[in-house]
This record gives sequence, C-alpha cells and structure tokens, in this order.
Amino acid sequence: MNINITFRHLEPSEAIKKYVERKVGRIQKFLRQPMTAKVTLSLDKLRHTAEVRIASGGERLEASETSERLYASIDMVVDKLERQVRVSKGTTQAKERRAAARIAPSAETTTAKKAALKKTATPKKAVAKKTATAKKAATKQAATPKKAAGKPSSTKG
Repeated sequence: MNINITFRHLEPSEAIKKYVERKVGRIQKFLRQPMTAKVTLSLDKLRHTAEVRIASGGERLEASETSERLYASIDMVVDKLERQVRVSKGTTQAKERRAAARIAPSAETTTAKKAALKKTATPKKAVAKKTATAKKAATKQAATPKKAAGKPSSTKG
C-alpha cells in the first residue's frame, strides 16, 4: 500500500498525514491487490477539498469532496470511495459467478448426472408404459361393439 499526499495552499502536518493514511488505508481491505493512492488536499477560498485517486491492479477509482472542514472532506471522500469499491467488487463477483455457470462441466460430473437421471427416469418410464397400454386396451374395448347374446353374427357367403 502506497499513499502519496500532496498539500496545496496548506501547511502539511503529521496529524493530517496520519489521519489520511488511516482513513484511506481502510479501503485496502476491500481490494484484492495492493493499492496505490494519490491524495491531494487543497484550500481554495475557505473551502477544503480532498481528492483521492486509487489504482489497484486494473481497477481505477477516483473521488473528490469539498467542505468547510478538512477532516470532514477526507471522511466524505473516503465514504465515496468505499461505495465505489463495493459496487465494483459486487459487479466483478457477479460476472465471475455467471462465467463459472457457463463453463462446461467435467466428464465425471456429466456421467454422474446422466446415471442419476437414468436411475430416476427408469421407474417413471415403466409406469408411463403401463398406463399407456392400459389406456390403449380401454379404448380398444370401448371401440369394439359388444355382440348380442342371442343373435348370430351375419356373414356373407
């Protein structure tokens, strides 16, 4: 973790440096790779501005905040950066989950799934065949007319 602090139109003090390092250092726990931060603290017409640029791996974050108090500006800019990191981290995790779901399963997993399906599908098929034959037999019986008991069948001859 590397934090560079620049003061513009302000006198640098150890207390402010330590405060910035502690606050900006908290963001590192959300990032996967070591970060480099550039912090610029400036004073312009009684307005204190804190600008922070963070680079961590391929990720770039930037925030700026202005208020009447320097410490308040630092707090607000760190809160903005934490929100940005959480959103970007959630987005990357969602992309990773979707990518993992798209990857083809291994051969072992596929054969195990097929075997499990085969075991569960076999009894259902047998039951389905039995019911289908029972339905066919029932429709056949209903379709054939019943012969009268006393009348002989007529045949041409």
